[in-house]
Amino acid sequence: MRVELVWSPVAGDVQHRWLEVGEGATIDTALRGCAEFSPPPGELRVGIWGRVRPLDTALRERDRIEVYRPLTVDPKEARRLRYAKRGERIVSRHRPKHAGG
Repeated sequence: MRVELVWSPVAGDVQHRWLEVGEGATIDTALRGCAEFSPPPGELRVGIWGRVRPLDTALRERDRIEVYRPLTVDPKEARRLRYAKRGERIVSRHRPKHAGG
């Protein structure tokens, strides 16, 4: 069966590979079977379709295995730094500006 492996070795560089794995394969066996993937040092956090899963999770056809890098900066702090750099408010698509009142 085919599964997709997605990881980002460094910020801004996203790699993905389609892997052929046997029935009953787990996340761990899929990761070990990909020659191009070298796990980052430390604890490995992985997920399937955006949900963190243990390495012994059984895979299904066309699963997307995602390897997560540890955060290097707090997301709120990163937003503050971007704001300071741009000098203007960063408006989210999901939360409109307050109209006042």
